[in-house]
Amino acid sequence: MSTASAAAARPAAAPSLTGVFVRLKLSLLRNGLRQSTGRTLAYVASIVVGLLFAAGVVLGLTALRGNAHAGALAVLLTGLLTVGWAVMPLFFPGSDETLDPTRLVMLPLRPRPLIVSLLVASLVGIGPVVTLMLVAGAVIAVADGPVAAVVGVVAAVLVLLVCVALARAIATASVRLLTSRRGRDLAVLGGLFIALGGQGVNLAAQRLGRPDGLAVLEPLGEVLRWVPPASALGAVDDAGHGAYGRALAGLALTALALALLLWWWQRTLTALMTSPDSSTLQALEKDGGRRSGTGARGLARLLPDGRTGTVMLRSLRYAWRDPKSKMAWATALGVGLLLPIATSAQGNGSMYTAFWASALLGSMMYNQFGQDTSAFWMVASTLATARDAYQELRARALTLALVAVPYVTLVVVGSAALIGPWSDFMEVYGLSLGVLGALLATGAMSSALFPYSIPSEGTKNVAPGQGAIAWFSLFGGVLVAAVLCSPLLGLTIWLHTAGLHHLLWMLLPAGALYGLGLAEAGLRVAAPRVAARLPEILGAVSKG
Repeated sequence: MSTASAAAARPAAAPSLTGVFVRLKLSLLRNGLRQSTGRTLAYVASIVVGLLFAAGVVLGLTALRGNAHAGALAVLLTGLLTVGWAVMPLFFPGSDETLDPTRLVMLPLRPRPLIVSLLVASLVGIGPVVTLMLVAGAVIAVADGPVAAVVGVVAAVLVLLVCVALARAIATASVRLLTSRRGRDLAVLGGLFIALGGQGVNLAAQRLGRPDGLAVLEPLGEVLRWVPPASALGAVDDAGHGAYGRALAGLALTALALALLLWWWQRTLTALMTSPDSSTLQALEKDGGRRSGTGARGLARLLPDGRTGTVMLRSLRYAWRDPKSKMAWATALGVGLLLPIATSAQGNGSMYTAFWASALLGSMMYNQFGQDTSAFWMVASTLATARDAYQELRARALTLALVAVPYVTLVVVGSAALIGPWSDFMEVYGLSLGVLGALLATGAMSSALFPYSIPSEGTKNVAPGQGAIAWFSLFGGVLVAAVLCSPLLGLTIWLHTAGLHHLLWMLLPAGALYGLGLAEAGLRVAAPRVAARLPEILGAVSKG
């Protein structure tokens, strides 16, 4: 056989798997940007903001060269970057379609070359570029001498690979959860955790802005410099001080962590691509077997009988299952608890910040019927009389109070413990309950007079053309609630100015009874209006 024939008989060399995945990543990115001009502009804006932020941090770290505490700050920054990469696939599973390896299960691919290709493809994007810039800035801040510079180059590469491999491994291990309804609910809550974390970073930055601020990082830095991949930045600092043994140990720890992550990623990827999906038919059959019993179970057994219990159970299920309702509840609960803690940490706190808990949860009584979205027509078909409307509103208010009253109690007690003084507990608690009752009353009236639609899809909470109604409903109702609370507030001011501090305890029962009376009066006034305006309410709610 001639040489030409032998060459023709040999199979063509398979294309590089890594190159294929890199081109796939670029194609997904390009096709995504072609969908709309708005998406393209948003992506370009995110690139510009990310690069400007990274450049600012790099300049700040460069200015810290020679600072005695720069090493502690560098390892802390590396630790924060690692945590960010770890939680990113949990909170934003839809941000990168290539994070879902279940799309590849039908392809004849072996796990080991597959993880190498996915790892390289994951380095394409703004996230790795910003991460590399931040790590490079940390290296510049601590590198002292040519040996430390060489160690710094190795450390920067290792840190980037560890961060990307960690995100990939976590996404692969939890992909079944992330593509389920519970995973999407977790993604919805991601914004809340980011907001809470951002406030924590803000408080920490204020603390570090003091003259001796960086010194407080030393104890934490001593611990983190032995935790990979922050140990790689600790190795750069050690190399600059001539501690080459410690530097080698720090790099070895990070390299070992990378190897373990790749091994774990390979095992989870193999299991994912070769085992059946137990979250589909088999899981549903088992779950159906567990639920085959009759009778009320769980929380339903504790709720009242009749329409009240049915409406309360429905509202609680909406709060747990509907992503927008869950986000609203999570935001109200999280921010109401965060504000007293944040003001206490800043040293200018007041127990009266506990009112935020009542205000945020009470405002959820507004637009009750719009929260049902397209399902409200089923509820409307049962509201034949004013009594039916009253029972419906009362049950919804009871659902809100079921969570709000214990939560407000917790926030007021925590504010008294963190901020103090305990002598203000009675009046703050009483006023908080009064505020809650006033908002329940005005929320019921607002739901009857100013309903608006909440779109089921997308991120908007108000249908187009109804923004003015939504703003007037909320702020007008809050203004009326403030007026309704004025007698209780006037009593508080009079007791203080008259020097009757020993009688301030009366504000607790007075606030509780006054709030309960306001809520009941608001429900009774709103109920006949709901029954009379039911067609208008149904039409307004259905516009979205």
